[in-house]
Amino acid sequence: MDFLNATVLPVIQTLNAYLSDYILVFLLVGTGLWFSFKTKFVQVRCFGEGMRNVFGKLTLNGKKHESGMSSFQALATAIAAQVGTGNIVGASGAILTGGPGAIFWMWVIAFLGMATIYAEAVLAQETRVKTESGEVMGGPVYYITHAFKGKLGKFLAGFFALAITLALGFFGCMVQSNSIGSTIQTAFGIPAWVVGIVLVVICGFIFIGGTQRLASVTEKIVPIMAAAFLLGAVIVLVVRIKYLPEAIGLIFKYAFAPQAIIGGGVGAALKIAISQGAKRGLFSNEAGMGSTPHAHALANVSCPHEQGTVAITGVFIDTFVVLTLNALVIIVSLYAGNGPLAGGYVGPAAELFTKTNLAQSAFGVVFGAKGGAMFVAVALFFFAFSTILGWNMFGKVNVNYLFGEKGVKVYTIIGLVFIFLGTCMSSDLVWELTDFANYLMVLPNVLGLLGCSGLVVALMKTKQKQ
Repeated sequence: MDFLNATVLPVIQTLNAYLSDYILVFLLVGTGLWFSFKTKFVQVRCFGEGMRNVFGKLTLNGKKHESGMSSFQALATAIAAQVGTGNIVGASGAILTGGPGAIFWMWVIAFLGMATIYAEAVLAQETRVKTESGEVMGGPVYYITHAFKGKLGKFLAGFFALAITLALGFFGCMVQSNSIGSTIQTAFGIPAWVVGIVLVVICGFIFIGGTQRLASVTEKIVPIMAAAFLLGAVIVLVVRIKYLPEAIGLIFKYAFAPQAIIGGGVGAALKIAISQGAKRGLFSNEAGMGSTPHAHALANVSCPHEQGTVAITGVFIDTFVVLTLNALVIIVSLYAGNGPLAGGYVGPAAELFTKTNLAQSAFGVVFGAKGGAMFVAVALFFFAFSTILGWNMFGKVNVNYLFGEKGVKVYTIIGLVFIFLGTCMSSDLVWELTDFANYLMVLPNVLGLLGCSGLVVALMKTKQKQ
């Protein structure tokens, strides 16, 4: 592991810095703006419709379908993938590196991403297929080949399928298990490798059960875990209520003047804040990455537009609710008032914080050090565990596309091995590998989306005429 950290980590960090600073931001913002204008800001016009489609049909009865999922099960699976380590550890890392202002840029990316994810869900519904065994499958590989015929489409789809298998099925699950192992070890003293074994056993049982078992689990876990975490966050914010206006002010202040807290020149500091908001926003809500369309493709809905509006609410819940509350807890506890980071990253206190313990420390201000560590560890276990379930399924769709159903069993075994390895590796290397593979996913996915933008608009207009 020391050899990998010394040789591989610097190379991956250099590549990631270039991709996130000069390519990722422009792709995400540009694609989000394109679909916002093409759909006449569907994320605003149809937001209420999406909320009604989700919560007007809410059910936790685990009803089975002949194929696919209910709309809520598909959303729950998508949110299970979205609401994970990125909301807690990812947001913490963005704040530590880019300052509180990075959250503002996360909001910008998420708002534009709501239009992008609408397009992803609509296209996933429209281009989905049925396998020989009768199972419904859909995702970027299918709308990429719809946009680009012949060898180019096959190459881009194959490139995406390989990238997502590495990014989510293998490296991404390592990030989730790494965060689970480290926080539980901090909170309860249980060795991370022991946690890894437990995760492998539980995940293996669910993976073998297929889509229906996964849907049944995620539709129950997601509402409960979100409610418990949000309740804890609200308690902290109520206790620290006098610092809340200052915390909100710090987000906007450091969004445009981050050099005041992270040092360096104005331009360099602003680039860091924006790139951190972009890449951690991508890892959190996954809009534009091409992951959640695999879940939305499975929904049994009346038309693609309906699931597109449902997908919009997924980004809203992920970023504007869960991630924002976690960020506010960190800022009101550690940055605002007399917090240990109020003066910036200076002094011995700053050296104690990392992206894996920042949230635990923040909740610990109100719950006590041990209580905060335990609360975040338990919350992160369910968040990251549900993400592992969703991401494994997304990888499975693409392995099936590349190698057929015979390759899925091998993929499942390798995925379980990576889940265990994640609990034993350096968090920095795991995160950098995942970021790199995530960026590779974005490139072909965005090309596929732009190539099918006319189809997205046509499907939206068809529904509006009805």
